[in-house]
Amino acid sequence: MVRKLILYTFLIAVVALGAVAVKLASIWNETYTGPDVVFTVKEGDTFGKINQRLSNAGIISNTRLFHYYAKYKGVVSKFRSGNFTIPRGANMAAVLDTLVYGTPNLSSVTIPEGKNMYEIAKLVGASGITSEAEFLKAVQNPDLISQLSIQANSLEGYLFPETYRFAPNTSARMVAKAMIDLFNEKTKDIDFTHPFLNKHQVITLASVVEKETGAKVERPAIAGVFTNRLKKRMRLESDPTTIYGIWTRYQGNIKKADLLEVTPYNTYKIPALPQGPISNPSLEAIKAVLKPADHDYIFFVSKNDGTHVFTRTYDEHLKAVEEYQINARARQGKSWRDLKQ
Repeated sequence: MVRKLILYTFLIAVVALGAVAVKLASIWNETYTGPDVVFTVKEGDTFGKINQRLSNAGIISNTRLFHYYAKYKGVVSKFRSGNFTIPRGANMAAVLDTLVYGTPNLSSVTIPEGKNMYEIAKLVGASGITSEAEFLKAVQNPDLISQLSIQANSLEGYLFPETYRFAPNTSARMVAKAMIDLFNEKTKDIDFTHPFLNKHQVITLASVVEKETGAKVERPAIAGVFTNRLKKRMRLESDPTTIYGIWTRYQGNIKKADLLEVTPYNTYKIPALPQGPISNPSLEAIKAVLKPADHDYIFFVSKNDGTHVFTRTYDEHLKAVEEYQINARARQGKSWRDLKQ
């Protein structure tokens, strides 16, 4: 009788366990039935927060079972930050794999040649990759600058112009580091040896050349003018450097008072290169500084279409100013935006 009772109890237990197993399997294999949805894991999110948000969104049906499975897989603390697309029909195993091993949805941002760090900060901020303020803070952070072996007060000049793809809410430090890493990769085969400029000064002058012309073909000629001026210990007298020195309060028009103000970037007042780069130059601008056009021009004047007229003497320069700048008809209907690259 006792044996029969034990056997009966055992059979009931087996049936009960089987029923539980079937129920758990049923829950585990339940799939997300909504439309494809983007789920965000933020940096610092705990498993508990992620688990509850998945449940609230109807992506998983059982937080406890999801927790047990994550513990079994040893991935409770290994969720990646970013935006992930959870497709319709995903079961809990697929959801876990997506958030732990999947690639986050990426946002792209294009950094044009010649943009400065303030402009780049706005671009990455608008893309949702990182905040404008955090990016500016990162590129001026002494610890990060030292870590990246840049001998300067900021990363200006080394934020390589290119199209980048990052997960939304990527840390500003990671974004800045990626740009520096690409700069190092792109310039690794460039010989920065120069007769009288060190590497940082080459980048600085290249950043000025980049801002001075909309015509790529003119870069060596522009670099030649500035090289000649530096050799003669003449001031560079570059509007873009002066503008950079007052960037945070610049309203779009340079005034006489701006040209008279002494700043580390006002090359109308200092007989040398600006304190550092004023933009992030292209490889072509860097190469133009390292191998400038061989000529004896020391002046150039905009022709209002992105190109310039080059002159050797101050009298020739004044004539060019009269013809292309003072003469209103020379400016009418012209824009560097119309220039064919």
